[in-house]
Amino acid sequence: MLHVIDPERTKVIHRHLDRPYPLLERGEGVYLYDTAGKRYLDGSGAAAVVTAIGHGVTEVVDAIAEQARKLAFVPTHVFSTEAIEECARIIVQDFAPPGLERVWFISGGSEATENAVKMALQYHRDRGKETKHLVIGRWGSFHGNTLGALAYGGNTGRRRKYAPVLSGAVEHIPPCYPYRCWLRKECPPCDLSCAHQLERVIRQVGPENVAAFIAEPVVGATLGAVPAAPGYFEEIRAICDRYDVLFIADEVMTGFGRTGRNFGIDHWGVVPDLIACAKGIAAGYAPLGAVIARPEIVGEVRQRSGSFVIGHTASGNPISCAAGVAVLRYIIEHDLTRHAAEVGAYFLDQLRTLKDRHEIIGDVRGLGLLAGVELVRDRATKEPFPAEWQVSKRIAEATLARGLVSYPLQGAVDGLEGDHLLYGPPLIITREQIDELVAILDESLTAVTAELGALAG
Repeated sequence: MLHVIDPERTKVIHRHLDRPYPLLERGEGVYLYDTAGKRYLDGSGAAAVVTAIGHGVTEVVDAIAEQARKLAFVPTHVFSTEAIEECARIIVQDFAPPGLERVWFISGGSEATENAVKMALQYHRDRGKETKHLVIGRWGSFHGNTLGALAYGGNTGRRRKYAPVLSGAVEHIPPCYPYRCWLRKECPPCDLSCAHQLERVIRQVGPENVAAFIAEPVVGATLGAVPAAPGYFEEIRAICDRYDVLFIADEVMTGFGRTGRNFGIDHWGVVPDLIACAKGIAAGYAPLGAVIARPEIVGEVRQRSGSFVIGHTASGNPISCAAGVAVLRYIIEHDLTRHAAEVGAYFLDQLRTLKDRHEIIGDVRGLGLLAGVELVRDRATKEPFPAEWQVSKRIAEATLARGLVSYPLQGAVDGLEGDHLLYGPPLIITREQIDELVAILDESLTAVTAELGALAG
């Protein structure tokens, strides 16, 4: 039986074109199994915090099968379905911050952030403010891999190859990155200068030209689970209100219990105008994303043009929405948001014990079951490893060999240097399974540290 996919023989364009891929056979709970029988702990939540409720949940599988038997696809410009209506109802009533009461469904995170931006732009135009066209994002952010999302995102490594064709209707401000404050402040405490940069840019380009500001409450892939400082989003909300700018919260990674609250932005007690979400909404069982909006935004467009100029073939797919309903009910019934808060605190404590034992760990941060480990060559100076050493990748390969899936990333410092690991295991993970994860990471860090010593000469 085939156990590994050979890059020379496969017909698939895989993410990495020169590496062999173990062939997975099944998943159960927080574990994955390949065709050779090897077990892996899903520490990354698949492609970064996707598998929110774990693998092989019967209730979700049954819901998908039942919906497929009844109705697999509909033209949503003509019809609605019970699945789409129920999914929206649960999101609004059980998860969304107060005041966000309308939901638009799409297939994933990049579509969610782009649709949120398009909705913001049309809202301003329909109310007679046609000059509002600029979107302000943050360096060190990631809002998706399509050209539009790359433009207002701030992942310089991913943007670089496409820079000539990215939209120019975008501005960027520094991130809120306490471990490496771009403005050389001590954070916390600090004077929130990074938030005040938003007001500075709005005034520079003209408030009449700015449509929206987009940010991740906890920066996921690009910086490695960095929460904003206390007070940051309260200040952002006030600035947006002052200049009639819509605030879009990118909750693709942080939504639906991941951080120990329904949405990441809830930690700051702030209500955005639009939320872009995906990943955890259907937990990997089907492609599903959404934009949650204030009814005032929808009402303005309804009164004026009557329809948002958005839409995708699979928007509101009934099978995906049925999966979403089952997943969200599972999160509620098993109290996984509270579980994420409690077990997540234990997880961060255990990762901090690793920091005490391994000098290459410069910082441990996160909220709930979204955690990041930043790796440094010199802890005192925060000097990063040379990018060509690929330290995070080395550690991820070491953990994989020992049965743990990690999510390695580079570029936190300047888009090239700055290694970190991102962990977002299923919300059902237990303390005992956290101990297993940390033990494998501990052993892998020891092994890679020895390799780096030889590499440094």
